Amino acid sequence: MPRAPVYNVQGEVVGEVELSEALFGAEVNEALMHQAVVAHLARQRQGTVSTKGRSEVRGGGRKPWRQKGTGLARTGSIRSPIFRGGGIIFGPKPRDFGLALPKRMRRKALSSALSAKVRDGDLVVLEGLKLETPRTKDIVSLLERLNIRGRTLIVTPETDRTLVLSSRNIPGVATQRADNLNVHDLLSTGKVVFTREAVARVEEVFGA
Repeated sequence: MPRAPVYNVQGEVVGEVELSEALFGAEVNEALMHQAVVAHLARQRQGTVSTKGRSEVRGGGRKPWRQKGTGLARTGSIRSPIFRGGGIIFGPKPRDFGLALPKRMRRKALSSALSAKVRDGDLVVLEGLKLETPRTKDIVSLLERLNIRGRTLIVTPETDRTLVLSSRNIPGVATQRADNLNVHDLLSTGKVVFTREAVARVEEVFGA
């Protein structure tokens, strides 16, 4: 069973936590993680772009000139796509870009991402993280004491508004609730900082 050291807010090791074998000790499946990230990004696309076809543009109700004898093409409407102001041929329409990924595949992809973080030593567990007031300096100091630099994801059991306000101005630092954790968030950061309660929450939600 995988284990991880537990740190306090001073950056000192104060214990050790056992991690779920199914979530944090699984075989890393890179292809499955790639599928999960592609599906996640596809769901972020709005798909609201729209164009008008020849049946939707205004005008063009009458035949512009007679069929024969003018030396011009046989045209039925000035709103044909070949004319300025005409309809668009094969233009985009509103659509849903979302990709469906079965629940079991999503769970295995998440366990692969978490296991990869444990394997690479990029998972940090905190005994607790409670801020009295929003203060960016407190988070900067905490990360320095933990020797964490670069892109970092802080995972908490519930939404902590004080923590969100304290960390949102730090470049590369993001926060996430444990039950909203996804493969894209994990793979797009270097270090992942869990509170001990967040580890328990992840195992409760995704370990079933």
